[in-house]
Amino acid sequence: MNVRRLIPTTVAAGAVALGLMAVSACSSSNAADGGRNGDKLKVVASFYPMQYLAEQIGGDHVSVSVLTEPGVEPHDLELKPRQTAELNEAGYILYLKGIQPAVDKAIAQSEAKNKVDAATLTKLEHHGTEGGHSHEGEEPGHEESGHDEHAHEGEGEAGADPHIWLDPVKYAEVAKGVGASLEKADPDHAADYKKNTEALVGKLNGLNTAFQQGLKNTTTKTFITTHSAFGYLAERYGLDQEGIAGVDPESEPSPARIKALQDIAEKDKVTTVFFETLASDKTAKTLARDAGLKTDVLDPLEGITDKSKGRDYVEVMRSNLDALRKALGAK
Repeated sequence: MNVRRLIPTTVAAGAVALGLMAVSACSSSNAADGGRNGDKLKVVASFYPMQYLAEQIGGDHVSVSVLTEPGVEPHDLELKPRQTAELNEAGYILYLKGIQPAVDKAIAQSEAKNKVDAATLTKLEHHGTEGGHSHEGEEPGHEESGHDEHAHEGEGEAGADPHIWLDPVKYAEVAKGVGASLEKADPDHAADYKKNTEALVGKLNGLNTAFQQGLKNTTTKTFITTHSAFGYLAERYGLDQEGIAGVDPESEPSPARIKALQDIAEKDKVTTVFFETLASDKTAKTLARDAGLKTDVLDPLEGITDKSKGRDYVEVMRSNLDALRKALGAK
């Protein structure tokens, strides 16, 4: 006999009701604490590049959770109910509009007081599968002017490339904006946020210098990658990104695109097809085999996993630099 069948439905219903009441009470308590976890500001970051900023700038004064778990492809993330509740309980949300539609929608509906879209803290550009180009007569790493031909009025514009964190200069601009917003959200610790921001910007400036110097003199300026995430990086350092797919890593290339890439590889003396750790490498390896090219990893840094070539943003970016130097024939 199944003993559980003898439990009256009213008792079961009562248990469920008590459970829901407990969850409700817990949520109310968390919402009432002003978005704080003890003496720390509750910060929710949408995915790794935002998490890194929050942790580096927030330091000991923030408690950071991230919506996108390590190893999960962020573009297609669907939120669990507890994550939606977490957004409502946050004291500060840091996200990047245009990367994760489901996250954007949930954040727009959340009750959090401080919601910061990193896309509004710098200037977005449009990049296709050909995400960058060389600048005749310009030094790689030049500062963008207010009339940048790739810039568009109105941050967050549909179709704009959201991968701003892969350009250390743009990422530093975002870091400054995040620091300023944390100072306003938690003024008691403003001095520490300012100090931490300056330290992070210093790291990013050093990374920018390393890329400038490391990619200044190369045999070729062209690199092929599965995911057209490196348009800002290519633009910054005078390189030509040729993407197999577009900005969406799951899009499939046409036969005509594959043929064009084979021709480009031959003409521009391309040696390597890059793939990434969080998406399929099948197309990259097929193209490389057919064109007689090598393969290597160029990490778009959408998450840190055991397969990442580094423990954090700066380390993985330096690994990316090493991979690019090798592929481009740096001297």
